[in-house]
Amino acid sequence: MFPVAVLSVVAALLGLLYLDYVVDPQRNLHDFPIALVNQDVGETLGAPGQEKHVNFGDQVADGLRAAVPADQIDLRVLGLPEAQQQMQNGQVYGTVVIPSDFSKRLGILGVGSVIPGDIERPIITLMTNPRSGTYATQIVVRFGNQALPQINDKVGQQLVEQVRAQLAPAPGGPPAPELSGATRLTLAQPLEILVQEFHPLPGGSGQGLTAFFYALLLLMAGMLGAMIVHTMIDSALGFVPTEYGPWYVHYPATPVSRLRTLLIKWAVMAVAAVVVSAILLGIGAALGMPLDNPLGLYLYGVLAIIAVGFTGISILAAIGSAGLLVNMILFIVLGLPSSGGTVPIEATPKYLGWLATFEPMHQVFLAVRSLLYFDGNGAAGFTRGFWMTVLGLGIGVALGLIVTRFYDRKGLERKPINRTEPAPA
Repeated sequence: MFPVAVLSVVAALLGLLYLDYVVDPQRNLHDFPIALVNQDVGETLGAPGQEKHVNFGDQVADGLRAAVPADQIDLRVLGLPEAQQQMQNGQVYGTVVIPSDFSKRLGILGVGSVIPGDIERPIITLMTNPRSGTYATQIVVRFGNQALPQINDKVGQQLVEQVRAQLAPAPGGPPAPELSGATRLTLAQPLEILVQEFHPLPGGSGQGLTAFFYALLLLMAGMLGAMIVHTMIDSALGFVPTEYGPWYVHYPATPVSRLRTLLIKWAVMAVAAVVVSAILLGIGAALGMPLDNPLGLYLYGVLAIIAVGFTGISILAAIGSAGLLVNMILFIVLGLPSSGGTVPIEATPKYLGWLATFEPMHQVFLAVRSLLYFDGNGAAGFTRGFWMTVLGLGIGVALGLIVTRFYDRKGLERKPINRTEPAPA
């Protein structure tokens, strides 16, 4: 019954993590970063002698901050250069831009509604950041579709009131002219919402998913590599039997310490990482995946595979066959939903955000995404991904050396338990 219990626990963990992070991202939304840039300088409006300086951009910005749920959206009021820098670093998923002539154009629209001539509606631009991920872009667009129409309605109400005030007749004067239906419709929805992509992804990027799958490949190569190297080296050294179909052989155990066995496995894993990283890079290039920094991606791939492989081998050396299950849980079961590669961390349950602070897959994804989409920019995740990978490698090496050295000093050799043969009848 023990295998059934273990399988049930693993299945429950898989079901909870994998379904919880995709069932309702809107409900899980928290601290989702969007920049707000208000460049409006204002405008002086009104009849001679009744002029006043207005800034509709400030009103729109205030209305947007009031309309946005603060527990879901982290609306950052920034200047345009800072907002563009954070977009380039993948630190915000979108930007709302109010142009410098916003109040001027809105005033012209109000005057032009009663004076013949061609006029243009004021523009508010919603910039998405496709390099941060497809689902993140969808959330930004949904945010724009929900919040900006409300702002458009409020601005329209103010503009209609302003125009009617301008048309109000003087005491004893003729009645004010009626606004036409087309004019009222224009004034009621005065803003043009323009959605633009900031630095669109090149073709062959899988709409921003290639970084996630490449990171998954590196992690799988390291984890599966650890299992393959561990099993085959142990088989060659006679610690476990070798079995292929009906063929079965158990070589005599080689008199080698646990520490030396670990070092042999690490050496094989390091050589394999150099080869496998080149294979993955070559396949990506052959399939037309854009590679702006192939050397950096190759070298980081080697590091990531070594870090995961060394740690996986150390866990197997420490706890034996149970390490197969531990490695799968550590690198895949907990890693995939907390990676941020498909659904952004800000749209997943908060406990997955906590896992993302140390889970290997999220760190590898950040580094790979930076190399593929953000020119290897350190602020876009490469610095964190690189040093967290190095830290993971250090922890894996320390674990393996300490545990195997301890086992050797205690005389815990890898040999079968001596059994007394039953006496002949």
